[in-house]
Amino acid sequence: MLHHRLTHVTKSLGLLHEHKEEIDMATKRILVVDDDSYVRGATEEILIRRGYDVDTAAAASGALQKLEEAEYDLMLSDIKMPGMNGLELLEKVKTKWPELTVILMTAYSSVEDAVRAMKDGAYDYIQKGSESTTEETEIVVERALKFQDSERENRRLRSELQSRYGFGNMIGKAKPMEQVFSYIETVADSPATVLVTGESGTGKELVARSLHYNSTRRNGPFIRLNCAALPKDLMESELFGHEKGAFTGAYKQTRGRFEMADGGTLLLDEISEIDPALQAKLLRVLQEREFERVGSTQTIKINVRIVATTNRDLAKEVESGNFRQDLYYRLNVIEIDMPPLRDRMEDAPALVKSFIERYNDENGKQIGGIDDNALDLVVRYDWPGNVRELENYVERAVVVAPGPMLTIADFPRKLAEGPGNAGGDEGLQVGLTVHEMERRLIMKTLEAFNGNRTEAASQLDISTRTLRNKLHEYGEMDAFKPTNRRPVLEAEAAAG
Repeated sequence: MLHHRLTHVTKSLGLLHEHKEEIDMATKRILVVDDDSYVRGATEEILIRRGYDVDTAAAASGALQKLEEAEYDLMLSDIKMPGMNGLELLEKVKTKWPELTVILMTAYSSVEDAVRAMKDGAYDYIQKGSESTTEETEIVVERALKFQDSERENRRLRSELQSRYGFGNMIGKAKPMEQVFSYIETVADSPATVLVTGESGTGKELVARSLHYNSTRRNGPFIRLNCAALPKDLMESELFGHEKGAFTGAYKQTRGRFEMADGGTLLLDEISEIDPALQAKLLRVLQEREFERVGSTQTIKINVRIVATTNRDLAKEVESGNFRQDLYYRLNVIEIDMPPLRDRMEDAPALVKSFIERYNDENGKQIGGIDDNALDLVVRYDWPGNVRELENYVERAVVVAPGPMLTIADFPRKLAEGPGNAGGDEGLQVGLTVHEMERRLIMKTLEAFNGNRTEAASQLDISTRTLRNKLHEYGEMDAFKPTNRRPVLEAEAAAG
């Protein structure tokens, strides 16, 4: 028997959900609607035998009444019925109960109506009067309920992800983070490419996910590719996919990340690490929104929003010849710079609280918070690994803490050695520029003198005017601003 079914595609935000093969039949409630008492009774018997909870109605009006009174997982309805027919019933059901799965039952002469109804929201149809009607009913109903369970789980996952990465749930009250939030809110719905910059561990991927889940693409896939994690000879295949036999080991056709991300967002993590030979091909995709799989001449068009991240200065990479200038301009349509944790330490207490709650749940602990001495160390530490390092420290502390509160003893010793003293060099790290070391010294001196610029300038052996100029250069004019500015301003003016 010719059997048509609707192909349902679930785009699940890059997450693949595996559900149980067996359905808990006792929890599934089905409504059977048919004016033919014989067919109605036979269908009811088939479903009861399979373990479903079944109600029946002899007309569309009765079905609508039952739907008002109780919740159903699925409805089977005849098409040809006196009064309101099955197609009209389908329209009303999908308007008022859009998530209810509907299967239509039809005679051979009404197959065209059934196919049309599937375009209007019916899941499938069953042809009555066939020798295989009983078996087909069992198969189609079970398939529909499995699909429904999968859809519900995907909606739950989607809701969970949107809650986790929702704009309102991002942590940060510091001024640099307010600017990040403003950018996300402004550009989330734009198709424009976004370049997220910042040191390792600052939360660049979190920004990318927030852009996705706060955009109109939120129901599409979010696909991530770490450009630093793959050998360059595999990168092209990962990005664009390949045909069977395209190279040694290509045993089957494989989709690339661009194709997988169609209709959603593709995160190219650490884009600075992509091989120069591939940069031209990537540029073409950004310009034309099309590509070919490795080993194919067929052009594939895509609708993908690109978000790229980097912990390097791409402008300097362009100057040194490591990165194409035209690709840099294509990527840097909108730039969002994630501040290092040391520049937003007022957010540290809220971050610690959030991490304690998360790892309490994961480890079955009931840590009530962090004591003042330990929190003081957290705030004074320089955090070269940024938010990721802080999260790792809090996770460890939650796991090992014997008491109801986190204390200094629950954290690694280097946290207690002093701010920035990861190895005894007071924050001195290979790879930092003189400009950055100067900035850190000035900010730490200001911190030590509670924001008093006159005393800090004296300690640094520079004038307060030079200190103000340096703060302006760093974009830190509002840093350590005292509550009462008049005495400080008068002292600064007197000092010249």
